[in-house]
Amino acid sequence: MQFHLDNMACGGCARSVTRAIQSIDPDASVTADLPTRLVQIRTSAPQEQIVSALRDAGFPPRAQ
Repeated sequence: MQFHLDNMACGGCARSVTRAIQSIDPDASVTADLPTRLVQIRTSAPQEQIVSALRDAGFPPRAQ
């Protein structure tokens, strides 16, 4: 799944996003592209859980 995170602006943000996702699925693969503010996630967790974790971490996603 892929999301656009408007407020992911730095490496610290990318680490926070990764931690939020891996709190749901420790085996998730997260690739963040800061210039485009896109995050690519490979996970077995339901999309709703990932969206909720991102919102709770302060990074409300927009689907791509």
